[in-house]
Amino acid sequence: KYRDAWMKCELIDERAGDVFTEYTLGPHFIDFCLGPHVPNTSKIKAFKLLSIAGAYWRGDEHNKQLQRIYGTAFFTKKDLEDYLNRLEEAKRRDHRRLGRELELFTVNESVGAGLPLWLPKGATIRRLLEDYILERERATGYQHVYTPDLAKVELYQRSGHWEHYHQDMFPTMDLETEKMVLRPMNCPHHILVFESKKRSYRDLPIRIAELGTMYRYERSGVLSGLSRVRSMTLNDAHIFCTPEQIKEEFSGVMRLVEQAYRDLGITQYRYRLSLRDPANKDKYVNNDEMWALGERVLREAMDSLGLPYIEARGEAAFYGPKLDIQLADVMGHEETYSTIQVDFHLPNQFGLGYVAADGKEHRPVIIHRAIVSTMERMVSYLIELYAGAFPVWLAPVQATVLPITDRQTEYARVVRKQLEDAGVRSTVDDRNEKVNLKIREAQLQKVPYMLVVGDREQQSGEVAVRNRKHGDQGAKPLAEFVSEIRKVIDSKAVSE
Repeated sequence: KYRDAWMKCELIDERAGDVFTEYTLGPHFIDFCLGPHVPNTSKIKAFKLLSIAGAYWRGDEHNKQLQRIYGTAFFTKKDLEDYLNRLEEAKRRDHRRLGRELELFTVNESVGAGLPLWLPKGATIRRLLEDYILERERATGYQHVYTPDLAKVELYQRSGHWEHYHQDMFPTMDLETEKMVLRPMNCPHHILVFESKKRSYRDLPIRIAELGTMYRYERSGVLSGLSRVRSMTLNDAHIFCTPEQIKEEFSGVMRLVEQAYRDLGITQYRYRLSLRDPANKDKYVNNDEMWALGERVLREAMDSLGLPYIEARGEAAFYGPKLDIQLADVMGHEETYSTIQVDFHLPNQFGLGYVAADGKEHRPVIIHRAIVSTMERMVSYLIELYAGAFPVWLAPVQATVLPITDRQTEYARVVRKQLEDAGVRSTVDDRNEKVNLKIREAQLQKVPYMLVVGDREQQSGEVAVRNRKHGDQGAKPLAEFVSEIRKVIDSKAVSE
């Protein structure tokens, strides 16, 4: 009955021996799916076809390309209208469109899919985010390292990544007599940093951090702007501690996460305890005792902090359970950003040890953590969160000076010099255009402050301030404006 539906035949062949469901509609149409189906279209009170697009079967570019028709249906017309409004809002905030319009990043086929090029404005935002993270980590006792982006295959065989993760890694490279591969994770390198000298219990906890670039072979069908890429930089860290220090270190990481989210203006998130799937243990390290201990420790840590969380089977890392912080976009779709993992497996794999107070060697525990995900994914989220109008402290250009005529060009440059001397990122738009056009273009570029200067401002040493959100703020002495914008920047205020 499925002889003309090769896709369904392929899925059925893969599930030979399994129980599955099918639905029959009318005299001829039989569908192999989970369902449910409605008996007829009169039951659909509100629906709309949205778009048509090409898609590779199962997201693999080596498979046949299909035509996919997108549509949606709701119980009421109001629910449909609400959804369509959210869809329009999502389009307005789409980081791929805004990234192009605001000149933040680009993707060039000469480089390859999933390998974005950061343009100067986007690079500024990324650098500010990186500097913020490094500053917060230094203040809480992290030591920063640099490690190479590739290693011998043997390293990942030793860690277990090769066995459980190699399909998501790039192909190996032959280098003389050795096989090398781009790293998909930073943890093996950080373990070798810990292993580089003998450790005592007095040294612990040791917090090793890096803005480490990783490479993962994502299928072309799932690549998207900055949010799904093949080259990514993670604000990664690994804490090597005693079992008794786990809860305290876990709490310290949670404080870092929550402080970062406050400073970035992120308020909508929830915690997910990601566990292994007991029905599919082949995906994970085979050690029931270790898994039970890891899950118990994470639950106790979350409960001691009084934080609500949900549990998700099948979402754990291959070597242990983890806490994921889930952020939702305007459509309500959730993605994992921050992660915290308690790992008893890799210390055993690498034979790590420290000399305890009893003079004997003991195994440390590793806490893997990423505060704000990869730079690529977090910047994509912030673009959409703020629709490109970043908080002043993150804005690539914080103020632009707009001379009304050529007579004020020199004064405009003096104004910019004082702004730059005060650490305010600024530009001068000295084109021979009407000032209203300059204001309009600065608005489109989401510049927080526009400083209009004419003859009167030049004579009085003032600037006429326009805010992108609140409009005309009147004329102010330049020194007063510089003082005010510095306070906004230093406070990391998310509103103006």
